[in-house]
Amino acid sequence: MTAIGPGRLVLVVGPSGAGKDTLIELARAALRHDRSVAFARRVVTRAASAAEAHDTLDAGAFDRAVGAGAFALTWDAHDLRYGIPIAVDADIRAGRTVVCNVSRTIIAAARARYADVLVVLVTAPPEILAARLAARSRGSDGDIAQRLARADAFTDVSPDCVIANVGAPEAGAAALMEAIGAAAARPATAATQSSASAS
Repeated sequence: MTAIGPGRLVLVVGPSGAGKDTLIELARAALRHDRSVAFARRVVTRAASAAEAHDTLDAGAFDRAVGAGAFALTWDAHDLRYGIPIAVDADIRAGRTVVCNVSRTIIAAARARYADVLVVLVTAPPEILAARLAARSRGSDGDIAQRLARADAFTDVSPDCVIANVGAPEAGAAALMEAIGAAAARPATAATQSSASAS
């Protein structure tokens, strides 16, 4: 299969509690008038909450959607199922930059499916991750220790950009928007490395 382009896919990855959703929402608000950038809204088999903007399907409906080809990418984590809608393919074929929050486990599949992929790793020290997970008190998060252990299991992400998310969220969002801009402008073979302190 020919890789999908000419647009770019920006994958925002990182451990639970790193603040990915916060940075994405700030970037989405700042870039809301930029039609060259699209933010994919993922589908999760979990009820929506104020902490995470997503669409919801129950497990059976999710399985049917997979069978109908409704998703470009899917993965399982923490006893939940996640999907990125197939509509992102049309955006990328139209030359747009698409930003989405995904699991590190599907980076290889995304790189195989799309011609130009930029991986942005959002991270923070373990003590900050633990404090954030405890503070959000979302029942479906499950065991915090298990989530932190899963964070330690992924050491070979090979990101193009790293955002150390430990200070003000606006700083991290600015770094993410810089990465999005770099994705829109860079040649398909280039890679970037950057870091920022944010929350």
